[in-house]
Amino acid sequence: MAFDVELPTHRPRPEWPDTLDVRALLEEGWRPTPFREFVLKIHSRCNLACDYCYMYEMADQGWRRQPRRMSRPIVDQVARRIAEHARSNLLPKVDVILHGGEPLLAGVEHVRYTASTLRRAMPEIDVGLHVQTNGVLIDAEFLELFDELDIMVGVSMDGDEEGHDLHRRRANGRGSFQAVRAGVEALRAPRYKRLFGGLLGTIDLKNDPVRTYEALLDFEPPAVDFLLPHGNWDSPPPGRPPDDTTPYGDWLISVFDRWYGAKARETRLRLFDDIMRLLLGGHPTAEAVGLAPIALVVVEANGQIEQVDSLKSTFEGAAVTPLHVSRDPFDAALMLPPIVARQIGQRALGPHCASCRIKRVCGGGHYVHRYRSGNGFRDRSIYCNDLYRLITYIHGVVSADVEALRGATTS
Repeated sequence: MAFDVELPTHRPRPEWPDTLDVRALLEEGWRPTPFREFVLKIHSRCNLACDYCYMYEMADQGWRRQPRRMSRPIVDQVARRIAEHARSNLLPKVDVILHGGEPLLAGVEHVRYTASTLRRAMPEIDVGLHVQTNGVLIDAEFLELFDELDIMVGVSMDGDEEGHDLHRRRANGRGSFQAVRAGVEALRAPRYKRLFGGLLGTIDLKNDPVRTYEALLDFEPPAVDFLLPHGNWDSPPPGRPPDDTTPYGDWLISVFDRWYGAKARETRLRLFDDIMRLLLGGHPTAEAVGLAPIALVVVEANGQIEQVDSLKSTFEGAAVTPLHVSRDPFDAALMLPPIVARQIGQRALGPHCASCRIKRVCGGGHYVHRYRSGNGFRDRSIYCNDLYRLITYIHGVVSADVEALRGATTS
């Protein structure tokens, strides 16, 4: 059976969750959550050389063994497997994210073929198509394609020109901000604005938080997502010393105060929205916080089924599974211990997190940030102190407002 498959490992001995007993979980009554989000690596190379990139600059260098572009036969197989998974699990809707590398390097016609093939494979299912791009190649031809096929577009941008070009540079060292700005401005034209999904930026502590946020607001994004730089206990992120300070929490609190204190809602900010939703008893929309099952899977350019690709920041082979779309259904991936580990909620937390009073909201932080060699992904987040500071701060602000509203209604 699928859960008897041995996963490849590049470590001297198995670490959690490779040792997770999936059979025992099934006997206890646990059942997997079907995948609803499929990330397709349609191009494995990039036209930028961002120095913090988990794909090219961190532990896993598997991209070197990938074909540059996902072939049409692989696209056909992926579409068939997604349709199979959606039908067998009675899913009315799935989301497919065209990713890379830089997905637009695949070219207009290949993106058209991929999108059209996916929709044709499951006409009775609502297929939400998205592309996550660095924005450099957005032009009239791509915009017409996105409009024709109703493809939502997310763009990576780290702030103003100075902050963005700190890391998001071309191989020759030149910044990419001006090209990205031109792409986003074209996307914001009245004809295409409905396709603008939002902006995604990685935090750099050297960038002023409010200035960074307001620079992104200039583009009127419907949503902004700030990402903590990927790091772990073996390879800590920049400026995250092994002490009780909270530099990233403080940075995010400055943005929260500006965002929350605005007279009118200027944009959605996913991390803050998710924290407040969790504090009020709801569910998160992303994997950064909370204990909701992760229902996302990746297909590499060669057709290999993989886990969330941010795992590539931890060690060589961290995202690898033994599965391939040519022979394996996605249901088989749901039985692999590393994927199961991200669907069992509180049972995946280590002792430190399990005893924490905000565990339901924090959820141990991003799974990738918990890695420590010898302990696997059973540790607390390298951002533990930052997350505690941020979540308790937001709790205090929201609680005060709820009390004020309650007082106003009873007076």
